[in-house]
Amino acid sequence: MTASRIPYLLGHSEIANLFGVERQTSQKWRTDGTLADPDVVASGNPYWLLDTVLRLHGHAGRQASTQRLAQYQESIPDGYRVDDPELLPVIVGIQEVAQLLSTDQQTVSRWRNRKQIADADFVLSRSPLWLLDSITADATKRGRTLVPEEIERLRSGERAPQKPRGRRTTGPRPGKKPLPAAQSFTSSECDEAVNFVTEVLSEGHTAVIRPKR
Repeated sequence: MTASRIPYLLGHSEIANLFGVERQTSQKWRTDGTLADPDVVASGNPYWLLDTVLRLHGHAGRQASTQRLAQYQESIPDGYRVDDPELLPVIVGIQEVAQLLSTDQQTVSRWRNRKQIADADFVLSRSPLWLLDSITADATKRGRTLVPEEIERLRSGERAPQKPRGRRTTGPRPGKKPLPAAQSFTSSECDEAVNFVTEVLSEGHTAVIRPKR
């Protein structure tokens, strides 16, 4: 079987490496609009064409390393550049593979670990990706049933939404209940002292007793 050619795509890890920044910086570029909308979303993860990413070069001090760019391209021997997302082949992650084969993602991961499914065509930001044709050919070879509706859905460009990133939005935390006011007791107020300490401890507080003359 002839090896399929792989389009040059980058996830946040590859973008960060190319520009010599932290992964969080690449994610921030996406959040603030510096980085365009992803060209591909697979398993809810965003990926960009190399040409899309290189548009950041030379703006606001951002510099793509020529050496790291060459290393990235060398890491994908059959890679090629695409300038239009419409020209991309259908690319799937574990989530889409599970849907194609009517199973769950854990099963696909187990197959992958046991070499019971086609090797990923490439791995970006530590996530395995396949060409749709690689998965359909492998399923046919192994006698696995494919879901025709899922194949058509993917070929039509329909995808699951991108996973939300960043901190979750939560409401304000409820204020803590104020501590009981400090009190003093004499030797004739033993019952009151016991009741007060019992109440303090029942509310989850700690009681500190400091004897005084």
